[in-house]
Amino acid sequence: MSDLLLSAAQVAANPDWRIFDCRHDLMNPPAGRAAYLLGHLPGAVHLHLDHDLSAAMTGFNGRHPLPDAEVFAARMAELGVSTNTTVVAYDSQGGVYASRLWWMLRWIGHENVGLLDGGLGAWTAAGYPLEAKIPVFQSGDLHVRAPANNPVVDANDVLANLRLANFMLVDARNADRFAGRNETIDPVAGHIPGAKNRFFQNNLDPTSGCFKSPEHLRAEFSALMENIDAQHVVHQCGSGVTACHNLFAMEIAGLAGSRLYPGSWSEWCSDPSRPFVSADTSIP
Repeated sequence: MSDLLLSAAQVAANPDWRIFDCRHDLMNPPAGRAAYLLGHLPGAVHLHLDHDLSAAMTGFNGRHPLPDAEVFAARMAELGVSTNTTVVAYDSQGGVYASRLWWMLRWIGHENVGLLDGGLGAWTAAGYPLEAKIPVFQSGDLHVRAPANNPVVDANDVLANLRLANFMLVDARNADRFAGRNETIDPVAGHIPGAKNRFFQNNLDPTSGCFKSPEHLRAEFSALMENIDAQHVVHQCGSGVTACHNLFAMEIAGLAGSRLYPGSWSEWCSDPSRPFVSADTSIP
């Protein structure tokens, strides 16, 4: 498999691929698992954002901190993923949670992973069946293989960047939350100084729910980045999840090499000494 985006027909034609259902609801965390139990792609295993794709919260590390890389690799191996396994991720929300799994597998050096374009809706629209059976697989041998470039930055890197301007920060939240209006998730409203806003939903065609074409995405991100190289772009959001959608979209567009700030706004705003900008106030 060489494609980042996969059609329902491609997935259906490759039953040996390991499929993961990443459905989730931030406001109702059990909902994704419940939906999975009602029906999912044949052979799919459910991964829970809070338990499988995140570590425990401390109050200072964001809402969805990254788990230890070795722990995550061991969990994926337990679910049947080996070094040579092709992994397919999907959800029913445009790939927002599936892209988190895509990024995390790339983070530990597993390159052979793609997204079902259009997610569950594309699968059912193509007439393919769902099943309620929970599959069991033999454990695989997946282990951490560090990627060539460090794909993450931390809060200290972002703080230093306010002075050094070594990278462009791109915030994937909607325009209201970015501006500091109608914040319903995090205790502080606003954004990190200097960040630019690219709502992750803008990566999708509003009619089909699939990703826009590579050419369309490249034009939009190039306009946002101006003359900055992709390797000098860092993505963030509220908790390091929807930011992966922007990072994935840039990869589709051929703009490879951007990085992630996993803690994102929820980590940043947990320390009142860190500056922020909002609709009402700016703290230097």
